[in-house]
Amino acid sequence: MMHTGGYSGDPRLRWQELLPWVAAFAAFFLLPEYLSLGARILIYILFALSLDLILGYAGIITLGHSAFFGLGAYVAGILGAKAGITDPFVQMAAAAAAAGALGVVTGAVILRTKALTLLMLTLAITSIVLEIANKATWLTGGADGLSGVQVAPILGQFKFDLFGKTAFLYCLAIVFFGWLIARRLIYSPFGAMLTGIRENPARMHAVGAPVYRRLVGVYTISATMAGVAGALLAQTNQFVGLNVLGFEPSGELLVMLILGGVGRLYGAFIGPVVYLIAQDLLAKQFPEYWYFGIGLLLVVVVLFARGGILGLADQWLSLLRRATSAKALAR
Repeated sequence: MMHTGGYSGDPRLRWQELLPWVAAFAAFFLLPEYLSLGARILIYILFALSLDLILGYAGIITLGHSAFFGLGAYVAGILGAKAGITDPFVQMAAAAAAAGALGVVTGAVILRTKALTLLMLTLAITSIVLEIANKATWLTGGADGLSGVQVAPILGQFKFDLFGKTAFLYCLAIVFFGWLIARRLIYSPFGAMLTGIRENPARMHAVGAPVYRRLVGVYTISATMAGVAGALLAQTNQFVGLNVLGFEPSGELLVMLILGGVGRLYGAFIGPVVYLIAQDLLAKQFPEYWYFGIGLLLVVVVLFARGGILGLADQWLSLLRRATSAKALAR
């Protein structure tokens, strides 16, 4: 079951919410050889957060979220490789603006539709952006990818290194700000309205809520966040390939959210960690069959952990509370 969140939830920061950040700092010091993987995980956490806003809280089903992710990556990459603009924050701002613009334009059209039509339109938009990137070889590199992306040192001091230290801390800082924005949005009247729209759009229409405008608004915010995640990928890899605009990133992202827990905010933290670590381990052990392991993991979660890993944790905690209460009553 989805976590309702919204304005009715308690907006106060709980100590448990600090655990992901403590774990990230611990990983930085204890697992220095995995910092590159850690940076990739952080990028996908931000990407997953952006999808959870529209899928988990607004109920907008999409398989084309990679359009915004890929556009952000290409905008940042083109600025660094072709235009000579190497400031990382300028690149990120441009990527966010481009992805947000695509989000508001496409959202204004596709959000007038529903169900299968909406789903197909999201795929069509991604296919169009992919084909443009593939044909514009003079700008994007086409199938060969965009190489030679230049990124200046962060704040003029911290250069990207081979060990991934700067990339990890840079991504961690951006993800933290993205989390703050997403959390503030969810625990607000706007977030409560999104939850109401997801549960019963007809009733929200009846009470006078501007349903269409709210959906376009959150779709644009989500697209902007996905564009920032794409820019992070381009900056940390200093290369952009056509695969960022394919169906695979959107499909993987959906699997990550299902694993962590859709519509639960922190499912976007747990899902990418579990998926990417499992992918890394399985690819080393079974290079040709690692997708089988991922599929088996997904089947187990869907069958036995409704609400994802967070849902399973909630069930265990509930059973523990009941057992504790029963023992107290027995005494």
